[in-house]
Amino acid sequence: MRKLLVVFTSFLFAIGTIGTNIGPALVDDRPALILMLSSRNRNLFGSVPYIDPLPFFLIGFIRLLVAATALFYVGRLFGERALRWTESQVGEMPRIYRWTEAATIRAGWLAVFLMPGSNIVCLLVGHLKMAPKKFFASVIAGIIFRLTVLWYGGKAFEDQIRAALDWIDQYQWCIVGALFAITFFQTSRRKSPGAPEA
Repeated sequence: MRKLLVVFTSFLFAIGTIGTNIGPALVDDRPALILMLSSRNRNLFGSVPYIDPLPFFLIGFIRLLVAATALFYVGRLFGERALRWTESQVGEMPRIYRWTEAATIRAGWLAVFLMPGSNIVCLLVGHLKMAPKKFFASVIAGIIFRLTVLWYGGKAFEDQIRAALDWIDQYQWCIVGALFAITFFQTSRRKSPGAPEA
């Protein structure tokens, strides 16, 4: 089961990267597909003018909850090694991670509520052995809150979103290529300690 969890979490990372990179090109044509791959804020926000509320909330909720659950249990089962490994895989600046870790340790359930899609937050509260009931109550409420804010925000800026994506459509595959190039460049420079062993 531990090996399956690591494989599944790695799969989520992979499809999330793909969804993030192709999102600017396809979020207006295939919003449901993009949200299944990656329900990051920019994909959720950008999809609002092109998707009905039911699939937006349903897909976004399931995708975010599945990732949060997987990372929570990876943190719970593999501890510090999983946290360090995931930091190396995501490739963000270490200072951001340190701030997020400090905020999570201090805020606990509130950090989960405010950042339900954060890999580090979900891993860290798993590592800190937060009670599953408390985690799920916080993450579910946080996901619903996030989706609601992004939906109504997207509706308020619908014209601007459409205008931005119309402009992106002219250069969409150049942008996608550049995003993948950046991803590969960051990956090549990253020193990974290797996946946590089951």
